[in-house]
Amino acid sequence: DLSFSDVRKLMMSVWHEERLVALLILVHNYETTHDKKYVDFYLKNRVFVNNWDLVDLSAPKILGHYLLDKDKEILYEFARSEKLWERRIAIVATYEFIRNDEFDDTLKISKILLNDHHDLIHKAVGWMLREVGNRNLGVEEAFLKKYYKKMPRTMLRYAIEKFPEEKRLKYLKGRI
Repeated sequence: DLSFSDVRKLMMSVWHEERLVALLILVHNYETTHDKKYVDFYLKNRVFVNNWDLVDLSAPKILGHYLLDKDKEILYEFARSEKLWERRIAIVATYEFIRNDEFDDTLKISKILLNDHHDLIHKAVGWMLREVGNRNLGVEEAFLKKYYKKMPRTMLRYAIEKFPEEKRLKYLKGRI
């Protein structure tokens, strides 16, 4: 029942746990109502979504869900952002698409982020690619076969984490 003003105060906190509570309130309120005002608030205050877990627990459930049947250009803008957390929001928001067997935007954003310099982006992209593979291994492998030699090692390791050992080793040795 907190007002947006009170939620914003929590989001602005120096304490991580208070920012987390604010985002969990937003997620709950959005999931209960699917009201765009929560998406708008999230986007307006995204500067406070500034840790990997804050992104991971909120981006798919708020922004990803909202964008399921809408233009996704904002995710591509975020993927090209200089701001780490916007780039992570871009890829992790696609988790909701993956859950709905929609992989194209995940793959396109993954391609944009292939040369990203930050480990937290490598992990997030690898995780989303692995999730694509959990639903459609052929789609994941088609992407990997095209890009695995260009991928940062951490990204590749996350993407192939659940592959059988023999196949994993082939990817890691560049012999696919």
